[in-house]
Amino acid sequence: MNLAETFRTAFNAIAHRKLRSALTMLGILIGIASVMLTVGLGTGAQQSVTDQVNKLGSNLLLVTQGTGTGLSTSGTQTRTMQRSSESVSLTLADADALADQTANPDIARVAPVSTSSTTVTATYRDTTNSSTVSVVGTTTDWQVIRNRTLAYGRFFTANESTIQSRVAVLGPTTAETLFGSGVDPVGQSVTINSQSYAVIGVLDAIGTTLSGDEDDLVVIPAGTYAANLTSSSNMNNVTTIYLEATSSETLSAAYQQATNTMMSQRGVNAATQNFTVSSQQALVDTLSSLTAILSAVLGGIAAISLLVGGIGVMNIMLVSVTERVREIGLRKALGATPRSIRWQFLVEASLLGLMGGGLGVALGFLGAYVIPKVISQPVVISPWATVLALGVSLLIGVVAGVYPAARAARLAPIDALRNE
Repeated sequence: MNLAETFRTAFNAIAHRKLRSALTMLGILIGIASVMLTVGLGTGAQQSVTDQVNKLGSNLLLVTQGTGTGLSTSGTQTRTMQRSSESVSLTLADADALADQTANPDIARVAPVSTSSTTVTATYRDTTNSSTVSVVGTTTDWQVIRNRTLAYGRFFTANESTIQSRVAVLGPTTAETLFGSGVDPVGQSVTINSQSYAVIGVLDAIGTTLSGDEDDLVVIPAGTYAANLTSSSNMNNVTTIYLEATSSETLSAAYQQATNTMMSQRGVNAATQNFTVSSQQALVDTLSSLTAILSAVLGGIAAISLLVGGIGVMNIMLVSVTERVREIGLRKALGATPRSIRWQFLVEASLLGLMGGGLGVALGFLGAYVIPKVISQPVVISPWATVLALGVSLLIGVVAGVYPAARAARLAPIDALRNE
């Protein structure tokens, strides 16, 4: 029996037992699809985390008030600070110290940020709308550090911050809420804390990040914010200080320089540190590591179904050998060698595994298309994962068919022909 006849015989045997073959392939189908989707969900989650963190800006460091966990830029070292007995607010003086290029040559830009949740109101075409949004007071470097581009208008200047101009740049969600969809609000005005601000620009949309909705905000000059939205005793206080390293290669050095500068500025040491410097790359590495571990665990659980599918193939092939004993005896009596009998059952088992794997891959791609629409979670199917899935399904079929094929090949013709 040549190879073509072997495949034809195997196909005929599978087609002759349609229901049994379908149930056999079902276990492999579900297993392959489960592994593909589990790995795809994990990869998608890692990609989503990376995208969201990168939206915050490139080569970014954050200085925040209070202590906690400061992560090194390699993501492999964790520094836990002892909480100071006194919580000290960040100030503009801290930002000025960090902007000193002599002490911090690897820090390219510094943007102190003050944030508050405030109701913003606008009247347009005789319609008044209001929304409670995040009002951000910052400097011109904020736009560069955060990689924010403009859909309309311009960003404010350093001079506008110095003279406390009441100008505002709106996030796209805020602009749509206040003025309607598709409207360019530049030249219009909004009311913040009972004071009118001229709208000079609208930011491009970037969506949601780990910090929340980055499109629902109003950005105003730091000087204007200090003069109009803070008390006289808190004018110099800021919520966060954004830092941009000169490059990704100097991020670790910028992290160390920022830490040393802040300790010197505040007169504290590692034991009494009352601030935290954190790296976005550390956050990416940490969250990616967690999602990778979760994906591996879920993938291992899903792989169990592949084992069950392989056992199902072996079981069906053993039943097939038992049912076809007379056929095997007749083939041997007509001159079929043990090798050809062995190949016949191995090919049949391999085809069951391969067809189950092919259907599982198709189900995996279908799931990758449907799942994001249901749970808003991306599923990234790797070409290598697809090829590996097909290879695994074929391997399962071969391994599951070895014992039944060997058992069929060992049958003596006279014993097989006697079988009732």
